[in-house]
Order: sequence, then structure tokens, then C-alpha cells
Amino acid sequence: MTILLVALGAAVGAPLRYLTDRFFQSRVDTVFPWGTLLVNVIGSFLLGLLVAMAADGRIDDDVVALAGVGFCGALTTYSTFSYETLRLFEDSARWYAAANVVVSVVAAVAAAAAGWALAS
Repeated sequence: MTILLVALGAAVGAPLRYLTDRFFQSRVDTVFPWGTLLVNVIGSFLLGLLVAMAADGRIDDDVVALAGVGFCGALTTYSTFSYETLRLFEDSARWYAAANVVVSVVAAVAAAAAGWALAS
């Protein structure tokens, strides 16, 4: 049953990631990957909320599987973040590449902490 919940969450999260990224990038004329940053920060915040709620026993393992592992796991994307950072570096946009690493890591961890704090 758990694997089906993960798959269901992922079936929603992955297309939402793609659509959010395309929507955002089509409206911002820059080489910086704002769409990927946005989905990673949102997913990290939601996962922080869910994990804090699970730790307190307010939600059960099925909700974590569906929303945390499935949805948030598919919404966020480490591989795209890595690819876009490498692409920026190879395209001689090294400052953007470095900024992408720093901003993405700091913002995602801060968002997860904020989600945890809000739910706690």
C-alpha cells in the first residue's frame, strides 16, 4: 500500500514541478534557474511541515508516504539543480552557478526549518 501512496504523490508532484518551472521561467528573462529554486524551496518547506507533524504524531505514516516522500520528493529536484548549476558554469556564468548553489542550499534548509517551526 505504501508504494502506491508514494507513486500517487509523485504522479502529482512531478508534473507540478515541470509546469511550475516552465511557467516561472517563461516569465523571467534570465539565465538563473528561478523555477527550480522555487519548487525546491516550496517542497522543502512542505516537507519540514510534514516531518514536524509526523514527529508529534499529528499525521500518520501514510500521509508522510503520500505527501512527503511522493509529492515533495517528486516536486523537488536535486538532479535538475545539479544540471542547471553545471550548465551555468560551462556557459561561463560562474557567478550565477555559485549563487545557485549557495542560495538553493541556504533557502531550502531555511524553508525546511521554517516549515518545522511553523508546525511545532
